[in-house]
Amino acid sequence: MRTIDLRSDTVTLPTAAMHRAMAEAQLGDDVLGDDPTVAALERRCAELAGKDAAVFVPSGTMANLLAISVHTRPGDEVLMEAEAHTFVYESAGGSAVAGIQPRVVAGERGVMAPADVRAAIRGEDVHFPRTALLCVEDTHNRGGGRIQPLDNTDALCELALAHGIATHLDGARLLNAAVASGTTVARRARDFDTVCFCFSKALGCPVGSILCGPDDKIALARRIRKRLGGGMRQAGLLAAAGLHALDHHVDRLADDHRRAAAVSEGLRAAGLDAEVPDTNILRVGLPDAPAAAEALGTHGVRCFAVAPDRLRLVFHLGVGDDDVEPVIRAFREIARA
Repeated sequence: MRTIDLRSDTVTLPTAAMHRAMAEAQLGDDVLGDDPTVAALERRCAELAGKDAAVFVPSGTMANLLAISVHTRPGDEVLMEAEAHTFVYESAGGSAVAGIQPRVVAGERGVMAPADVRAAIRGEDVHFPRTALLCVEDTHNRGGGRIQPLDNTDALCELALAHGIATHLDGARLLNAAVASGTTVARRARDFDTVCFCFSKALGCPVGSILCGPDDKIALARRIRKRLGGGMRQAGLLAAAGLHALDHHVDRLADDHRRAAAVSEGLRAAGLDAEVPDTNILRVGLPDAPAAAEALGTHGVRCFAVAPDRLRLVFHLGVGDDDVEPVIRAFREIARA
């Protein structure tokens, strides 16, 4: 029985073509500024995001931590959505390493209302921490791959600018948002001071993320990357995978979105509580999600329970059209049990 792994788009494996690109990469010592492939990837990503510069890092978690670090000082407060990856899944790095205090704002499937953000901004009072940074996540993981509406992010960035607050876009799956919405990465990142996105998720690379922003902030991020142990030497092996993905794996993200939508449609036709996905993440409501995930595993479908009553399925490079019906069939089987 074939196993269909929908736990995350981080489970993807490099394609044979990506392996070849990695093997043929020109290398140098990136910490010394000598790796031409890393430099090429950083230039390309900065241009893609519409920013001055970029720095290649091992993970999206590090990219977000670097962004928080360059925009804040210890004791500052950072606003983020209550289910944001930076708050839920990054081991409190902002607090433990950068010394900031997170303040969460409840959103609707990851989308914060400007009025709620405005209410969370601290006044000038010595009793309060300084509100220094606003973080937005696009697409929103725990929001079910929700695409941030551009009119809303425009309003959030305008609000932050008016109050002297920096902005960071956690765009781990920003390419998914761009492809699904028909907008560019640069437009989606336009009003944010910094933006990051991952290569190791839907783009199918083994390792790596990128942080883009102004020259001075990226120079500082590079220094902090070194301090955190994130400086890699012949990192062109990994950067070559990123360049290959940008050339060959972006347009195909639409296939992941289409398959997620097809499974959603099939599950709803079977009477199950499946959301209509924005992108490649599909959430399915079931009374006992952990037990359902275990049962699905016996039918060759792997996924995670992200709440007591909700499963998450993530479609990616390793899932094909032939996998759609088996996933639907597995859900039907456990629903009948």
